[in-house]
Amino acid sequence: QVHLRESGGGSVQAGGSLRLSCGTSGYIYSNYCLGWFRQIPGKEREGVAAIGDDGKTMYADSVKGRFTISQDNGKDNLYLQMNRLEPDDSATYYCVGDFSPGAYTYCNRERWSQGLAVFARWGQGTQVNVSS
Repeated sequence: QVHLRESGGGSVQAGGSLRLSCGTSGYIYSNYCLGWFRQIPGKEREGVAAIGDDGKTMYADSVKGRFTISQDNGKDNLYLQMNRLEPDDSATYYCVGDFSPGAYTYCNRERWSQGLAVFARWGQGTQVNVSS
């Protein structure tokens, strides 16, 4: 049974930083795609970043150069380092993961967000608020 549990959300002023963490357990360390999504009430969820089992990363244009997705060496934790935060980054952030053999077919390609949206398991979410 795969478990995803986020932590690290909170409130920060614009220009500040936060690091989100996601404890990941119960999966085999190959053929996976992990990522972060965010959602504002009343709006569509947005793929923020993804990382595959080969370590390659993908980012939404809106966060490139500001956010960094990573895993620890033991692959038990997924992180999202968020720098130069903007009010538009305020949302509920979800840790997601697809642990099926087919995850590699989209994880490092343009369809990474669509693939995760369809196939991934989701954590419970953590709130990020950025004030101006």
